[in-house]
Amino acid sequence: FTTKCQGDGLIVATPTGSTAYSLSAGGSMVHPQVPGILFTPVCPHSLSFRPIVFPDTSKMKIKVSTDARSDHSVAFDGRQRQTLRRGDTVHVSVSAWPVPAICRVSETEDWFNGVRSLLHWNLRTAQKRDKSQKRGSSEN
Repeated sequence: FTTKCQGDGLIVATPTGSTAYSLSAGGSMVHPQVPGILFTPVCPHSLSFRPIVFPDTSKMKIKVSTDARSDHSVAFDGRQRQTLRRGDTVHVSVSAWPVPAICRVSETEDWFNGVRSLLHWNLRTAQKRDKSQKRGSSEN
């Protein structure tokens, strides 16, 4: 037993899967070469329940509490939604047969190019010069 959580949901993902979804819920960006399982709470009812990255050797058991107020559901990549009833359990582990990825340049460069272009990570518009200041003057 690690913890009991209350909130709107949990995101359980690998570094290459559900990166943007986990990130939008407050999870970390994790490089695909970091072997781990991302565990991100969605709108937790406690400020101390934070995202965590478990080792990829972890075996998780996520159980719907027997005193839960209602049924829950689980979805895999947003598809195949299944109802979970009180006492139901979902077992999570990393597959022994990972899906190979095709890289254009390298896994690292492709990943950073992807997060920059798709998520606009660390990109911003250049600031315009303040025209009220004279060149070469410093009035501080």
